[in-house]
Amino acid sequence: MSNGSKKQEMLSKMQERKSEVKIVRRIVAIIAAVIIIALAGAGWFGYSYVKEALQPIDPNATKTIAVEVPIGSSLSTISALLEKKGIIKDARVFKYYAKFKNESQFQAGDYDLTKAMTFDELIESLKTGKVYRKPVFTMTIPEGLTLEQIGNIIEKKTPYTQQQFMDLVTSDAFVQQMMANYPELITDAVLADTIRYDLEGYLFPATYPYYEEKPSLEAIVEEMISAMNDVVRNYSDVLAEKEMSVHELLTFASLLEEEATAQTDRETIASVFYNRIKTDMPLQTDPTVLYALGGHKDRVLYEDLEVDNVYNTYKNKGLPPGPIAGAGKSSIEATLNPSKTEYFYFLADKEGVNHFSKTYDEHLQKVEKYLRKAE
Repeated sequence: MSNGSKKQEMLSKMQERKSEVKIVRRIVAIIAAVIIIALAGAGWFGYSYVKEALQPIDPNATKTIAVEVPIGSSLSTISALLEKKGIIKDARVFKYYAKFKNESQFQAGDYDLTKAMTFDELIESLKTGKVYRKPVFTMTIPEGLTLEQIGNIIEKKTPYTQQQFMDLVTSDAFVQQMMANYPELITDAVLADTIRYDLEGYLFPATYPYYEEKPSLEAIVEEMISAMNDVVRNYSDVLAEKEMSVHELLTFASLLEEEATAQTDRETIASVFYNRIKTDMPLQTDPTVLYALGGHKDRVLYEDLEVDNVYNTYKNKGLPPGPIAGAGKSSIEATLNPSKTEYFYFLADKEGVNHFSKTYDEHLQKVEKYLRKAE
């Protein structure tokens, strides 16, 4: 073979090798691109999956699901249980989220959970042993409000009107149902003809959370009654010892609540009322006059004290027929644990400070000193 032929053959082989290298490079590039795309796709899928798994299964769910966490359950066991019950999407995501938050001390017990709960809400519930959820809205019922005043708050905070509320709480059927549900709290005493509203004073003042936009009006009211039942049952032994009924307790406590100011000593006011009852003196407390009149006044006049009404404690001795407002826990406890004093009179000055007296003459002197001279 001539030198020219050999040279041509070498050039041909070199050209073939260059072509092969180009093809290999192209294949490698394609494979690398496919791998990158696959990894990116897998990463995006993983990111989307985890992001979705971190969200509540159904943010609008209200139905509760019973979950029993056995004693000694590990985080892995609890996570798997929540996934099995449909509370969360993925047990592994919940487990790693809890570990990332350094949360592991969960309590055994029976829980009523929902698909609307976030991971943080679930963790808080499992840590405290209580079901924790962020409420849709809350409603605060302050101490010392009448049913009509509570109705005003409900009208502002819920879709229900004050009239709808009053229609419900004065409904014989609803009252009877509450008596059946809470027999130790609501007794036949509320059915006396002299009582204005059967359930007056039986709705506990507190801040209530709601986890749905429109809870039923019946559920709203019953929750307040149930809260009062929970509070009062703690004092059943004391009531038995004092031979005092729940109705008397709530009636007495409502007087303290209405007489209270920011600086009021409820226990001492309670002692004044008890001292008057023991000596057959009328209680003569202005809030009962206002309740008898059916409205609020900045100042009770002498002519108001003569109103002919069973709630007027200037005209009638002893407690009124029933509560005149909703009493808080402090007034209830003051009713059961009054101070021991010899006071029969008290007044609040312009600053809300109370001044107590043993005699009427002493009381008149304090009226002159703290009220009339201040006018």
